[in-house]
Amino acid sequence: MTSPQKRLVELPDSHHGAVVLGDPGYHRDPAEAFAWLRRTYGPVAPVLLVGQVPAWLVLGHRELTQVTSDPALFARNVGRWRLREQIPADWPVWPMVGGGPAGESLLYTEGAEHRQRAGAVSRALAGIDPVEFRAQCESHAEDLAESFAHSGRAELMAHYALLLPVMVMGWALGVPTAEHQDLVGAFTDQLAGGDRALAGHQHIRRTMQALVRRVRERPGADVASRLAADPIGLSDEQLCQDLIVTIVAGHQTTAYWMGNAVHRMLTDRRHTDSFVRGRLAVSQALREVLWDDTPTQVFAGRWTSRPAHLGQVIIPAGDLVLLGLAAANTDPHLRPEPGAGLRGSRAYLSYSHGPHSCPDPARDLAETIVTAGIEVLLDRLPDLHLACPPEQVRWQPSVWMRGLESLPVNFTPTPPTARYAGGTPWI
Repeated sequence: MTSPQKRLVELPDSHHGAVVLGDPGYHRDPAEAFAWLRRTYGPVAPVLLVGQVPAWLVLGHRELTQVTSDPALFARNVGRWRLREQIPADWPVWPMVGGGPAGESLLYTEGAEHRQRAGAVSRALAGIDPVEFRAQCESHAEDLAESFAHSGRAELMAHYALLLPVMVMGWALGVPTAEHQDLVGAFTDQLAGGDRALAGHQHIRRTMQALVRRVRERPGADVASRLAADPIGLSDEQLCQDLIVTIVAGHQTTAYWMGNAVHRMLTDRRHTDSFVRGRLAVSQALREVLWDDTPTQVFAGRWTSRPAHLGQVIIPAGDLVLLGLAAANTDPHLRPEPGAGLRGSRAYLSYSHGPHSCPDPARDLAETIVTAGIEVLLDRLPDLHLACPPEQVRWQPSVWMRGLESLPVNFTPTPPTARYAGGTPWI
């Protein structure tokens, strides 16, 4: 396994002394890390990944919109990376940068191939009945909440936020229920980028390969079957890769969005007022969480097809460019007052932007899952509060995602089948 400290490539002059994304300070307070980078370098900063691999992190909202709007200059194919052949196959960041050494992922296709494959995924997701999907979300959320409502305590990440999306997305894609729990661990391992990242990716891959075999032999009324039957005629490998993208993105972003929303609801008065005291509808309150604490912090990657002038730097051809989605959402040029809300605005970049952004059906499904999950908690668990001091909550050690490892809470136990019937559940 590649050592995090071992230098894998020769550093260009631009990256000597650059910070390593994923160091302890980054995990403790990524927002402050992004703010320091912005103060030091401006809207585009040199950074290092595991193995001291150089990249450019885009921090500015305007600059990130520029990058995502120009796929010809800031291209998606990992084959354009001038360092690609120097990076070993066991580099733990490969699953998140280029989809792996072979680079077969839908995320890293370009041009007509990307339009066709992304269109097929969008059509397959759009085939989900929204009423039935909402009912599945509510039913699973009620079952999960019911499992601990009588106890007066819960660990909301492991027992709720991480389970609900995989249960619902697993149902939608056609993944057997028995696979759901193991997938949660594999998703987390892959995104952490540590020693188990490649093992996590391989587990997800094996699960999706089994799903591909099943839908080829016995298609059903699920996303995987619709994608397999799409007229573009995906190969088994393409189908597997596109299902991996769909389930990983559908699970992690929604799970951490839900966890971040509950954490904000319990620790930030402005968000408490939004969710609990009726200042905003739950769906609108959740969009404010995307502005302040988006689950997707950094997204990889783009590669410059030729030298590119961006912000205050000229990026050489073939360099890796990372999208600082969370940093762009808090860009002081867009939000001069820290914590200032942008009520009603959806200019956040949490779903990225441009032709490679998250498709609309996927955004709708994510919002449905998180909205249902939060509404059930608000209804089912009166006087919910943190079971530890706020500074003791633990965050996942991931460069890419902002998500809690655990969210311990206490509340007044409620008997089985009881439902919250009104009043003010938070004080």
